[in-house]
Amino acid sequence: MQKSPALLRVAAAWLLALVVAIVGSVVAVRTVKSTVSGPEQPVRSYIAALQAGDGARALGVLRAQVPPGSPALLDGTPLRDSMSRVRDLAFETTESDDDHASVTVHYTVDGGRHDSSFRLERAGTDWLFFPRWQMVRGTLPTLQATVVNSARATVNGVAVNMPGGANAFPVFYPGSYVGSLPGEQFAAEPSAVVVSGTSGTPAMSLATKATPQLVESIETKVRGYLDECARTATQQQRLQPDCPFALATNSRIQDGTIQWSVETYPKVSVEPFEGHWVVAPLTGTARLKATQINLFTGARQPLDEELGYDFSARLDVTDTAITVTPQFK
Repeated sequence: MQKSPALLRVAAAWLLALVVAIVGSVVAVRTVKSTVSGPEQPVRSYIAALQAGDGARALGVLRAQVPPGSPALLDGTPLRDSMSRVRDLAFETTESDDDHASVTVHYTVDGGRHDSSFRLERAGTDWLFFPRWQMVRGTLPTLQATVVNSARATVNGVAVNMPGGANAFPVFYPGSYVGSLPGEQFAAEPSAVVVSGTSGTPAMSLATKATPQLVESIETKVRGYLDECARTATQQQRLQPDCPFALATNSRIQDGTIQWSVETYPKVSVEPFEGHWVVAPLTGTARLKATQINLFTGARQPLDEELGYDFSARLDVTDTAITVTPQFK
């Protein structure tokens, strides 16, 4: 019995369609296995959670333990801020077999290139074909932060407690963490740390210093004190006034000729010391002009002496007042 050409053409078309469908299914399965169900997918979900500031979801995907410390940086604003500087993300499966895989995330932070690696393990199969991957359990890294002479600081836009000038913060990675201490009297410039993995101990040190405004205010008070000293010493005609400067001499000084003035003023430096702030020793020069009389001949001659002086000052700073108390005896 001879088959009709039309019937053969229909059978061939159906066979071609079946082959195309089978090939398409194989390609689709491979595509889904390498993308949607590949080892990169949990890492992408984890990064997306970090970018959204969703610490709970990120922790669930990462399957990591949280070490002891302040949880202030694990969610919300500081987490989103951390990822705002993590840019140019690229995902690469660097190692893979049936049960284990390694995925590396390449990225930049402020122009610098960094990498973070993640270990994954197979956790089963979905829909007969698609392997299900999950992160290998680990522990979050801990950022160790210190600040000079302060019990507070700001990290990634939020205020954090720094009891005793230090604190430990479990953090996610990759992440960019920027700390600072804003203030009108004492402040610390921003310090940035990139955390790329669990190895090592990331550290952030905030070097608090007196602000230029505070130093200027102290210098103004010191200058005012010295000017008043010189004015009073001249008014009282004293060679050894209640001031940091004085002159000891065996010569007789003519009454009414003593004139004190400040030649150079101290340069003020405020330094930390045993949890407090102190003014470094102050030094400068004063000038004394007078007329001296020789005890044997009675001859008069001008006296013009430049005298060095030094003294210390106690500093008391509150939110409303700055007190500088000179101490020279």
